[in-house]
Amino acid sequence: MTSTIFLHCFDSRLGGILAALDSRGILLHLRLLGSASAQAAAEELSGLERSSLEWSPAKGEKVERQLSEYLEGSRDRFELDLDPSGTDFQKAVWEQMLLIPYGETRTYLEIARSIGRPRAVRAVGQASSRNPIWVVIPCHRVVGSSGSLTGYGGGLPVKRDLLEMEARHSGVAAGRSGRLF
Repeated sequence: MTSTIFLHCFDSRLGGILAALDSRGILLHLRLLGSASAQAAAEELSGLERSSLEWSPAKGEKVERQLSEYLEGSRDRFELDLDPSGTDFQKAVWEQMLLIPYGETRTYLEIARSIGRPRAVRAVGQASSRNPIWVVIPCHRVVGSSGSLTGYGGGLPVKRDLLEMEARHSGVAAGRSGRLF
């Protein structure tokens, strides 16, 4: 059965953002556009099981408002219903990412251990890179075992910016290990 995906594109201090929601307002996809056009990014979504796309700023208003508040530092948690598409393993990784407190980081190894797969560190990294709901599922809070920043779909400068912003607004001067990352 074909249903409609409602799209909303908006600007932020980090650039253009595309949100995709179902008819109930559940967030399916959220991404920073970077150099991609909103139309090109929307066409990538046509591969989802739901094939009809419709532009609807009204459907995405709540996402835009909450993300804007987050980027301004006045929101530290999202109140959005999520339905990311992925494998059971990916969903387990994303669930653990949702548990990382604002202003803190975890390593890929810590995430792997938390899902009972301590040897799956690289697979956790791959699941992180396939996170379809940017920022809301906070893959930017996952760092390398040494605390170093590693790959990020929005680019490492964006990851650093998000972590620094969270540290400033959370009152956490450094990450759990005594350093920001």
